[in-house]
Amino acid sequence: MKHVLNTKPFSCFVTGTDTEIGKTLVASALVQMQAHRGWRVAASKPVAAGAEWRGDRWFNEDVEALSACVSVKLPQALTTPYLFRTPAAPHIAASLEDRLIDRQHLIDCHQQVRAQAQAVVVEGVGGFCVPLNDKYNTADFAQDLGLPMVLVVGMRLGCISQALLTAEAIAARGLSLLGWVANTVDPHMLYPQENIDSIAQRIHAPLLGCIPRLDVADAASAIPFLR
Repeated sequence: MKHVLNTKPFSCFVTGTDTEIGKTLVASALVQMQAHRGWRVAASKPVAAGAEWRGDRWFNEDVEALSACVSVKLPQALTTPYLFRTPAAPHIAASLEDRLIDRQHLIDCHQQVRAQAQAVVVEGVGGFCVPLNDKYNTADFAQDLGLPMVLVVGMRLGCISQALLTAEAIAARGLSLLGWVANTVDPHMLYPQENIDSIAQRIHAPLLGCIPRLDVADAASAIPFLR
């Protein structure tokens, strides 16, 4: 990967144009790239919804994928302080378990993770502006952390508007957009390159990579498509 990403350890907040568009895939790849370079890199997905009981603990695929790539292993209580069973919007999932996502607790956990690594890749939940409680959302959380943003654009019909609106929302929060990644969600999408070109002309941040539909959607498979 070119730009600043291959010259020194970097922290970032990975967001996306929607849910299920490849945030974890990209976040895991960014983590693994840095770990392979010898940096002490941690990852967190502070809020995750959708878990099943396996053995003696609750299991979430996104959380496990991130954890598998890090060089700094930390307790899940710090990296994912809010893990909910129901695959729903976080504030709804929290309500079903009679829990409240607390802003200060999220920030405190992040600071503890950050203190133990040279870099931290934080993955958001859902899109950029998802409610976490009645007064706090994922955009607020990103603003609190102040990390450079990486935007994952799910390539499918409608992605141009979603990408541009998300980039505008990131800028409106005063956050820096480190770059964006085009990730193929619909392999049958018409004119994918034309869509990528249209977004690239309008987003003033580098295109960090174009990931095709992968047979095995994991970090190692995605890394070659990042630049």
